[in-house]
Amino acid sequence: MKAENPVYIRPDAVASSISAEEWQTRVDLAACYRLHAHYGWTDLIYTHISARVPGAEEHFLLNPFGLMFDEITASNLVKIDLDGNVVSPTPHPIHRAGFVIHSAIHGGRPDAQCVIHAHTRAGMAVSAMECGLLPLTQHAMLFHGKIGYHDSEGLANQLGERERLVRDIGDKPVMILRNHGTLVAGKTIGQAFAMMWHLEMAMQAQVDALASGQKLTYGSPELATRIASNSFREPGQPRADGSISPLGHMEWPALLRRMDRLDPSFRQ
Repeated sequence: MKAENPVYIRPDAVASSISAEEWQTRVDLAACYRLHAHYGWTDLIYTHISARVPGAEEHFLLNPFGLMFDEITASNLVKIDLDGNVVSPTPHPIHRAGFVIHSAIHGGRPDAQCVIHAHTRAGMAVSAMECGLLPLTQHAMLFHGKIGYHDSEGLANQLGERERLVRDIGDKPVMILRNHGTLVAGKTIGQAFAMMWHLEMAMQAQVDALASGQKLTYGSPELATRIASNSFREPGQPRADGSISPLGHMEWPALLRRMDRLDPSFRQ
């Protein structure tokens, strides 16, 4: 007898029971998972990306625990509330550490529509550096003054840590979890992915530069402030010169086209 495919849930059954806005969020979030798999930003079945459900601020979508990121689809994402209760039918469990971290940020930051937590090699390396992220590159300076730091409390499975996670990220879009990894909180799924892309590039460059043994140059605080002030903004919010930054907005449609070319099954 053929075993049931744990990935497959009838997409028509899910789509017909939710709003068009929630279905689009599911499609975008599934694409975000696939992109992380494509770029190698995964840790087997661990780490998570979540998105708030439109029209239900206390609900968010999370990956089913036990599936690889390249198995995530719009229909098999799990909808839970801020207390960890599953609020729509699913055969899948969730990972407690993912619930603790993501419920903390969604519950404490109403602007956080999408939260990405990663354990990339470069992210873990920089999380172990006392200096944190250094202003060595333009990618790094995009985040000048926009990073919070959270000391490790071990495996993130204790509810009491949520208060400290919210305290340490404050109003910033990025947090480095010391000796652990990275976290970004975006106003859209596309913005969150773009922030993670640039953060990962900055961290890879920092690890490479420090490993070179060469004397390094650093961006001045004035330069870093100027670059950061023109980086990730509210969708449509103009910069000081009146222009609109493409960061976090223009990349997403192109990234969706890439995923459609590679494997459109994320839309199921």
